Amino acid sequence: MKRLVLLGGGHAHLHVLQALAREPLAGAQAVLITPHGHLSYSGMVPGVVAGHYAPEQARIPLAPLCAAAHVTLVQGQAVALDAAQRLVTLSDGRVAEYDVLSLDVGGAQDRDALPGAREHALFVRPIETLVSVLDRLREQASRRALDVVVAGAGAAGFELALALAWGLAHLTRPGDGSSRVALVTGGTQPLAGYPTAVVAQGLKALARHKVTLFREACTAVEPGALVLASGARLACDVPVIATGVGPPAWLGASGLALDERGFVSTGPTLQSTSHPEVLAAGDVASRWDAPHPRSGVHAVRAGPPLALNLRRFIGAGQLQAYTPQRRTLNLLSCGERRAIMAWGDWVAEGRWAWWWKDRIDRAFIRRFAPPDPVA
Repeated sequence: MKRLVLLGGGHAHLHVLQALAREPLAGAQAVLITPHGHLSYSGMVPGVVAGHYAPEQARIPLAPLCAAAHVTLVQGQAVALDAAQRLVTLSDGRVAEYDVLSLDVGGAQDRDALPGAREHALFVRPIETLVSVLDRLREQASRRALDVVVAGAGAAGFELALALAWGLAHLTRPGDGSSRVALVTGGTQPLAGYPTAVVAQGLKALARHKVTLFREACTAVEPGALVLASGARLACDVPVIATGVGPPAWLGASGLALDERGFVSTGPTLQSTSHPEVLAAGDVASRWDAPHPRSGVHAVRAGPPLALNLRRFIGAGQLQAYTPQRRTLNLLSCGERRAIMAWGDWVAEGRWAWWWKDRIDRAFIRRFAPPDPVA
């Protein structure tokens, strides 16, 4: 009996669990190891922050999916991987042995890259921690105006800044003023890497919500302030770090082949280029043959081929090559019920785009939701 370990409860592994529920995996015992009992769907998190969704509306419970797939659910945090010995070590000392390993753990933020951030800032990863402090943040904003500063030039920083601006705008009492939100982009335009038309629409949205833009780097976080490269100090009650993610630190000593940034190097079949019994998808993986942005869209798309190739590898079948889409639909939330939609060079913004995004996101949640109990 082969041992399959699914490490991480990410978007791609949702498809693996569903595939195993439809057709059990012969000749293998499977376990899912993840720190949380649910997946917070990243596409809906800005809507949760803005107040359009309750946190539970953006969560997919993993226990029912595992039960249907006959997969053992183990809640735990991986701290080490030994690819030579085929061992995964958890933070509580437990060890999981595997014959086949599938990695979908997402990326991680370096909490020590910015002095003072670990002690004084809120990080967007893990998402579950960010969502858990929302009620406390709203309670504070209902008593007095807050200065909130988001650091990050990408989509996460942009969407969070607007979601916070919208969600906190009407919470303070009359006469106390409104909470203020600023976005620090590290010396670039917001939405770095996006087409010029998307950036233009993004700047309009930031201006509409009175989000103050600072195009310089943040060099440190202090109690009550963010320090900028110019030496200026931004008053800040709530610093939010939304900078890019890197690989989990434990990958460095895993023995797996890694790319120049430390992510798992994979090929067309999603297998590790050094250890064929290890497959990876989502933010933790890097395709040497088909580089693409790290996004939820690509993680979701990689789910079905990952499920197929895990089954074929265990059954000694021929694995199938997977080619990521060169063009994807991008939908960016703009705080209120508006969104920017981009498909290649085509860009538009409006309430209808948010409606379309809302429809897609809710459909994704429903797809993996547990069935209603029988009355």
